[in-house]
Amino acid sequence: MTRLLGLTTYLMSSTGRTARASLAASVARRGLRLWHVAVLEALVAAGSLSKGELAARLDINPSDIVKVVEDLGGEGYLACTRSARDRRRIDVSVTPAGRALLAELAEELTAVEEDVLAPLTDDERVQLASLLGRLS
Repeated sequence: MTRLLGLTTYLMSSTGRTARASLAASVARRGLRLWHVAVLEALVAAGSLSKGELAARLDINPSDIVKVVEDLGGEGYLACTRSARDRRRIDVSVTPAGRALLAELAEELTAVEEDVLAPLTDDERVQLASLLGRLS
């Protein structure tokens, strides 16, 4: 008989909650939430996106993306500009200050990952990342 606490899916969920809480605490020290960081990273990767495209890419409710964009824009990390191709569209992009923030956060987030994965060898970390990548 399989018990809940021994299921791989339960262990993944438990580990994920712990890791997410550690990441959230790290960015919270700067007054940010994980969605703030995810939005900045998505925009760095894409260049610029509309709020709707951004919400779809990150699977965030469109009304929630508005708040995240407002938060980041208010701090100078994002710029919103009217599209030259479609005047109805507002494009969102990362500012130099947003890129600098991501660079600063990279070290902090890597430190959290190091702490969470400390029990694993380097080879086990590579294997875990590969396996999780196949599941997502």
